[in-house]
Amino acid sequence: MARAATTTDAFNAVAEPKRREILDLLAAGERSVSELVAAMGIVQPLVSKHLRVLREVGLVVVREEGRQRMYRLNGHPLKSIYDWVKGYEETWQRRFDLMDAVLDELKEQEDGNHD
Repeated sequence: MARAATTTDAFNAVAEPKRREILDLLAAGERSVSELVAAMGIVQPLVSKHLRVLREVGLVVVREEGRQRMYRLNGHPLKSIYDWVKGYEETWQRRFDLMDAVLDELKEQEDGNHD
């Protein structure tokens, strides 16, 4: 089966660690390309390539400010990822609750043996 293009949806776009790093930086507020380049420590063409992918799936919005392009996060496309992960969160929370109960029981047994 062929791999889906990175521009098809938010899932594929955020699979790349540098794109997630860009989203993390933009979560703090709007930034220019040069600010992103400085913060990430990678070359401008690579940052621009990642921004293009994020823009194509709607995760970032760009506006012109003079000669600069200012990028900001658009979190709406992340909702599909959140909705998917939420099911796993509930499953893992149940498992952790069960593990806490077992650990509490073991601790009680251990404390009882020391009396």
